Amino acid sequence: MRIRTTAATAALLLAALTACGGSGNDDATAETKPKPAGAPASAAPTPGQVEKGLKLGQPAQTTGDGGTGVLEITPDTVVFAKKAGDQAPKNGVFVIVTMKDKAVTAVAADEPAPITGGGWKWMAPDGQMIGWDSGDSSMVTLDKYNEADPVQPGGYQWRSQVFDLTTAQAKGGTLIYIDGEEKAFRWEMPAADAGPNLAEVKKQLEF
Repeated sequence: MRIRTTAATAALLLAALTACGGSGNDDATAETKPKPAGAPASAAPTPGQVEKGLKLGQPAQTTGDGGTGVLEITPDTVVFAKKAGDQAPKNGVFVIVTMKDKAVTAVAADEPAPITGGGWKWMAPDGQMIGWDSGDSSMVTLDKYNEADPVQPGGYQWRSQVFDLTTAQAKGGTLIYIDGEEKAFRWEMPAADAGPNLAEVKKQLEF
């Protein structure tokens, strides 16, 4: 009788030990494993990062050309024109976007030159990317919105970007700006004229 009791007790102990060593315990250990000391809360920005979408009139804090300074850029007005002076668009419609560039740090800052891959692009509704030199866009300039020197600390400039697009490409696209750290900023564009400087921009297009 004593032998049978001892054997039964041993069997129960073995079953308990087997249950404690199951996969459920391994999972709990993996989930509660402490993170290495000093681990960052989030990954640092990397070149090519895309910022969340903005609306026309909303500012973005961007890094200046060569990683120098910070430009607060605010695209504020968009005009769709069938003509600029005597110049007709090669592809169908000129899209003119004006923006305010403000230097917000103690050093001058500038937009990257398009030749470096930075600056402004238009993404059509179907995803096609159109550059600053599309069609006859380089033939259109606006006196007030044509500043191009580095923006001095505390100062701002009015600038513009012109695209020569087809009617389909101009129907509610996305304005994209790539800054000095290759970070992309996006503004959702309306499909019709909009912004506080409409009258002034249209007047300058009558040259």
